[in-house]
Amino acid sequence: MAAAPSNVLLVDDEEDFVEMLSLRLQEIGETVLAASSGKQCLEILAATEVDVIILDVKMPGMDGIETLEKIKQAHPLVEVIMLTGHGTIESAIQGMKLGAYDLLLKPADFGELVEKLNRARQRKQEQMERIRDAEASKP
Repeated sequence: MAAAPSNVLLVDDEEDFVEMLSLRLQEIGETVLAASSGKQCLEILAATEVDVIILDVKMPGMDGIETLEKIKQAHPLVEVIMLTGHGTIESAIQGMKLGAYDLLLKPADFGELVEKLNRARQRKQEQMERIRDAEASKP
């Protein structure tokens, strides 16, 4: 069960995968937005508050690594879980260096994905609380 309601953005060019995972996440109480490309992901982020992004590494056009860089530039507090069926140590290391919360290989275990999603959401909430506390203590 999800810890708290949140907006999850699922970014993957495989429509069937997006549809199936969206339904499973909605069943546990998540609000799920979907994008089929890095460009569409950035457009949604510009218009909508998102807590956690589940982002495929291998996509045509703007891949997940390039998308991650742009997400972190514009929305540094949004947590990103990288997801790939083409897992390599290089992409995992590069994604983590760029600020990804974690990386999972497809097909990811749903329970493990939900656990990482909850931890990523918690991390974002803690960062937001620290920012609010710092702003409140300003003279």
